[in-house]
Amino acid sequence: MNRYRGSNWSIFVAMHDIEPYHKWRRYYVASEDDKSIFKGTIYNEFTFTKKVYNYFIHPQWDSMGSQTLYVKTIFADYEEGYAFIELIGEWNDCLHNDIMFLKRKVADNLNHHGITKFILLCDNVLEFHSSDDSYYEEWWDDIKEDEGWIILLNTRDHILEEMEKLRLQHYVHLGERFNEINWRTANPKQAYKNILHIIGSQHKQLSY
Repeated sequence: MNRYRGSNWSIFVAMHDIEPYHKWRRYYVASEDDKSIFKGTIYNEFTFTKKVYNYFIHPQWDSMGSQTLYVKTIFADYEEGYAFIELIGEWNDCLHNDIMFLKRKVADNLNHHGITKFILLCDNVLEFHSSDDSYYEEWWDDIKEDEGWIILLNTRDHILEEMEKLRLQHYVHLGERFNEINWRTANPKQAYKNILHIIGSQHKQLSY
């Protein structure tokens, strides 16, 4: 585990204290959503079972099959077609093909119910190990005809660098424009409008 004795080490040690964002629960709860794959999930607040390597994480996070990356759909609007998905852990496509789990188990189900705009909240993603871009390309192909998109918010600098090396910017929105966004200060609809404004500004700049 010595590879984490850098800036992220203390965060890994304290991962059991990091809860999924809960202030939007008044608007949406995945375990109460009939369309969610996490419908009916029961959480034991006193038993820690989920791990990233040897580190326990808070029991409120949902498992999608990955050994190192966990999720929480904190808001989904099926009428407007967008969802906020919070992530925690290590995004490891190289060893565990985490993008396959994220695409097949989470995104495909949401897309089946009309979600075409995905906001991935990466504040608590500590590492990224790349493989190939096939699942990212497939995800983009599934939603582009419906004017859909995928955004990665608040990716750490070293993660952004690795993702740009893989040229994921061809399939997802990422970069400085989408970092340092304090999405927690707004309600879901306001946060979504703010993101739409950023995307609109980006497209306008590219058209010049």
